[in-house]
Amino acid sequence: MPRATNSPASRARRKRVLLRAKGFRGFRSKLFRYAKDAVRKAHQYEYRDRKKRKGQFRRLWIQRISAATRNEGLTYSRFIEGLNACGIEADRKILADLAVTDPAAFSAIVAQAKAGLEQKKEAAAA
Repeated sequence: MPRATNSPASRARRKRVLLRAKGFRGFRSKLFRYAKDAVRKAHQYEYRDRKKRKGQFRRLWIQRISAATRNEGLTYSRFIEGLNACGIEADRKILADLAVTDPAAFSAIVAQAKAGLEQKKEAAAA
């Protein structure tokens, strides 16, 4: 019985891996044995970094909000506390966008947060 190597499928599989490794440096893009490991590792990084990207954006939004609130004479944490006291539910993405694109609207929100902090302070004193 002749020896069967499943050659078309094997070649297609190797070609698929080498195409995914295109752009890698050195033998990691040329030799299947090393390209296979490099592509597998790239998939791990890809999966991990899709999760990490969300946290990075959240940190960026917090930095932008913090910078804008400091211009208004308030810290980030006090600003968020004031928003919660007022019952304003706007996520950080929207607040950061407002801080960058529409400073007047953001100033109005900061004013409401300050008022909420004052109400909270009066309620605690009473």
